[in-house]
Amino acid sequence: MRPEDGAPVSRRRFLSLSAAGAATGAAALSGCALQVSTGVSGRGETVTVMAKPDDISPDLIRQAQKDIGVKIVTVRYDLTKLIGMMTNGNPPDLVRGVGAVDAPYFAARDVMENLDPYFARSSVLELDDLDPVNDLWRYDGRTQGKGPRYGMAKDFSQDSMFWYNTALFDQAGVDHPPELEPVTFEEWLETAKRLTRRKNGQTTVFGGSYNGVLTPNVLASLTAAAGGSLFNDDFSRIDFTTPEARKALAWYIEYGRTRVGPSIVQPDPNAWDGPTYQAGRMAMSGNGYWLGGLINADKKLAPVSRLAPAPVFQGGPRISPCQAGTGFWIPRTSRHKDAAWRVFEWFFGEAPAKGRASGGWGIPTLKSLRPLMPAQEDYQRRELTVQNAELKHFSVIAFTPYATADSLYALFNEIAPAAMNGRMSVDTLAGRLNATMNEQLKRGKEQVG
Repeated sequence: MRPEDGAPVSRRRFLSLSAAGAATGAAALSGCALQVSTGVSGRGETVTVMAKPDDISPDLIRQAQKDIGVKIVTVRYDLTKLIGMMTNGNPPDLVRGVGAVDAPYFAARDVMENLDPYFARSSVLELDDLDPVNDLWRYDGRTQGKGPRYGMAKDFSQDSMFWYNTALFDQAGVDHPPELEPVTFEEWLETAKRLTRRKNGQTTVFGGSYNGVLTPNVLASLTAAAGGSLFNDDFSRIDFTTPEARKALAWYIEYGRTRVGPSIVQPDPNAWDGPTYQAGRMAMSGNGYWLGGLINADKKLAPVSRLAPAPVFQGGPRISPCQAGTGFWIPRTSRHKDAAWRVFEWFFGEAPAKGRASGGWGIPTLKSLRPLMPAQEDYQRRELTVQNAELKHFSVIAFTPYATADSLYALFNEIAPAAMNGRMSVDTLAGRLNATMNEQLKRGKEQVG
C-alpha cells in the first residue's frame, strides 16, 4: 500500500537500515544570472533539509532566502533520526541520498515522491538537459535506471577512473598509462606492486588505492567489468561464485593480499586517499574526476598528476560507472513538496549548481553546465580531454533494493580479512559471502513485501 500524503510511514519498511554516504565536496556560490522556474514558487515557506554539513553551507542557506525566498532549516543527516521523523509523521522535506545505492532501496519501500510531474513542468531542470548519471535515481519497481525519477545527483564522477602521480612513476622507472586507452585490471595491479615502497616493514608509498565509494559498489562494478552481474535478475540474491563475480572478487582480494594500497587489512591512517596522495605517498588513486578539486588546488601536485580511464578486464566490456551520484529526494509524506521542489530546482540548476561546476569537484549533472568546468590551466584541459572521452562509457550498474550498501559492507568486512591474510581461499570466501549476504537480502525482501 502507498502511504497517504502526510501519513506516518510504517516502521516495518525501515527495518535493518544502516547509513549510506559518500564524500562530497563543499558547495560554492556563483554570481551567474538565475533562471526562473515556470513551475512552483514556495516563496515564504520553510523547508527542512536533512543533509551533511558539506551538502549545503550556511552561505547557501542565506543565498536561498535571497534568491528564491525560501527559508531552509537543516537537520544533520542521520538514518535513525530519518526513520523516527518519518514514522512519527514529521518528515524532512528534502533528504540527501547516494543515488547509486539509496534510490532503489527507498523507492522500493514507496517512501519517495515521484518527481516526474515536477520535471515535466520545470524550465530549470529540463529532461533533455539531464546527464544520464541521473538515471541512478530512477526505479521502475524492479530495476534501477528505468522508470520514474525520484531524485537527482548534484554532481558526479566516474569512480572507477584513477589519478596517478607521474613523478612517482618516473622515480620507479615505470611507464605512464596510456592517456585515453584503459589498462587492464591485471596491469593496474602489477603496476601498483612495482610502485609500492616499504621501509622497516612499513609501507611508505602505496602503489595504488582502489576502494571506490564503498566495497559493495566496487565489487558490483568489477563484476560488470568482467561481463556479469553481482545480483540475480530480480536482485533478491547475490552470487560470488559465477565466473564473472569470482574474477572480480579474486582481483579485489589479491589487491588486499599484496598490500599495494589501503584496505581493511592495511588501513590508511588518513582514512581516505586525498591527504595521502597529496603528500606523495600514493602513486595511483582510484577516484574519479572529483578528486581534481583537491589536486588542482595544489600547484605543485597538479602539473604532475594525470587522470586515466577506468581499467577493464581482459576480454570484458569497457564500462565506467558512477558509484555515488549523491543528491536529494523528497519524501512522499513531506508537507511542503512544492517549496521543497523549488529548493531542489535552485540547488540542482541555478547558482549552487553553477558554483559546483566551476569548482572542479565533480561533473555537472546538467549537460548545459559542462562549459563551466575549469579549463584555465594545461593540466585542467588535459583532465577534461580524458574525462570527456570517458563519458561515452558510462552505464548504470543496478544495485539491489533489498539491503543497504553499508549492511553488505559490514558483512564483507567481517569475513574477507581472512582471505586477504591468506587464511581462506577465494572459493570459500565466495560461499560464505553468499550465505550471509543472501540472508540479509532475504530479510529485506520480506520487509518490502
